[in-house]
Amino acid sequence: MNESTLLQRGIALEYATLGWNVLGVAVLAWAAPAAHSVALVGFGFDTLLEIGASTVVLWELRGTGGARQARGLRLLSGAFLVLGLYLLGQSGWSLAHAVQPQPSALGLGWLALTCAVMLALAWGKRRVGQQLGNPVLLTEGRVTLVDAALAGAVLLGLGLNAWRGWWWADGAVGLLLTGYCFWEARHAWHEARTL
Repeated sequence: MNESTLLQRGIALEYATLGWNVLGVAVLAWAAPAAHSVALVGFGFDTLLEIGASTVVLWELRGTGGARQARGLRLLSGAFLVLGLYLLGQSGWSLAHAVQPQPSALGLGWLALTCAVMLALAWGKRRVGQQLGNPVLLTEGRVTLVDAALAGAVLLGLGLNAWRGWWWADGAVGLLLTGYCFWEARHAWHEARTL
C-alpha cells in the first residue's frame, strides 16, 4: 500500500474519532452534571482532549516531519498534564467531601459504546501508524486505546456505585485517570525530545 493511501486512512480514522468524540461531549455534558459524577466529568474532559489530539494528528499528517511531529507530541503532553491536574483536584475534593454520584443510564450506555468504538479505532491507528512509521499517529493511537480502557474503568466505577453503593469508586477512578494522564504527559514529552 502506498504512502498516500495510508495517509488517507490515517486521516479517515482521525475524522471518525473526532466525530465520535464531538457527539460524546454533547452526551457527557448532559449525563455528567445530572449524575454529579467526577469520573464522568473527567471522561468528558478526556473526550475534549481526544478532540484536541485528533486535531493535532490531522495537522501533523498534512505535513509530516520531525519538527512538526515533535511539536505535536509536546502539545499532546501539555494537554495530558492539564487534564491530570484537573482530575487530581476534582477527585480529591469529591472524596474529601463524600460526594455521591447518582446512577446514569445514559452515561453507562455511552461508556460501553465508547469502549467498543475506541478499541476499533485504536487498532486501526496502530496498524496505519506502524505502516507509515509515524510516531504522532502511533502515540494518538495509544491515547485512543487508553481512552477505551478509561471508558471501561469509569463504567466500572459508576457501576459499582449504582449496584453496590460504593460512592467512593467514582473518585477512585478519577484518581486512576490522574495517574494515567501524568504518565502519558511524561511519555509524549520524552518521545518529542527523541525526534
